[in-house]
This record gives sequence, structure tokens and C-alpha cells, in this order.
Amino acid sequence: MSELGIAGVGTAALAPERDAALREVAQDLEAAFLSEMLRHAGVGSSRTEFGGGIGEEQFSSFLRQEQARAMAVAGGIGLAESLFNALVSRERSAQ
Repeated sequence: MSELGIAGVGTAALAPERDAALREVAQDLEAAFLSEMLRHAGVGSSRTEFGGGIGEEQFSSFLRQEQARAMAVAGGIGLAESLFNALVSRERSAQ
């Protein structure tokens, strides 16, 4: 029985380790994209009053990255699945 992703790319021929590695890479890429989107949306920006000062500015990127990672793990915006399907297609064409 083959598994089908969004684009209909079957993953049955991939080794389980390779499948997991490609999924992790795709999820990491989606998390990086979401982190940048959150940064541009102002998430983690320092507050002017009663803010955490320089420490808040230095560590807000870590919080934003973890928030983006949690979003990607929870399903995100579907970018990871598209990236995974593209990686699988590319790997199959290289074989």
C-alpha cells in the first residue's frame, strides 16, 4: 500500500530512515519560513514600556523560532508537505 501526499507522490519506495529525514528537512524549512513571517509581522518585538530590555531583544528570536517550529509540527500552512513531495520527486528522478 503506498502513501500519497498532497501532490500524489507515493513514498512507499523510500526507506523509512530516508522518509523521516526528508520529512524533518521539509519541516525545518517550513519552520524557518514561518519564523521569518512572524518576525516581519512583529512577533517578539520589544515593548517600549516595561519591556525586558536588551535581554528580551537578544532572546526574542529563539522564542519566535520555537513558536514557528511548533506551528510547523502541528501542520503549519502545508508548506512542509509540498516541500517533502518535491524532495521525494527529486530523489526519485535522481535514481
